[in-house]
Amino acid sequence: MTKPKHHVFVCGSFRANGTPQGVCNKGGSMQLMQYLEEELADRGMADVSVSSTGCLKVCDRGPALIVYPENWWFGHIDSEEAIDAVIDSIESGKPSAEHVIA
Repeated sequence: MTKPKHHVFVCGSFRANGTPQGVCNKGGSMQLMQYLEEELADRGMADVSVSSTGCLKVCDRGPALIVYPENWWFGHIDSEEAIDAVIDSIESGKPSAEHVIA
């Protein structure tokens, strides 16, 4: 495996005791993760890796995800259109102003 150029971390809302707490999991972040992986493949973006995480502690802005190495935090990622905006951000090198967490 080659080192990915980008890594997307999708909040799964899980905390130390193992239970989902925040809105990310309840907002469908894990289901949207599947769409994210499929869309990256469809766009030929094999240099982007996707992983789920524990709670990112931005529950008031969830579902949330982070793109590294850019360190872009995105919130309100609750639809396929929002995922598309994140992928467009990776492709263009400019974060989606609509979803970026400042």
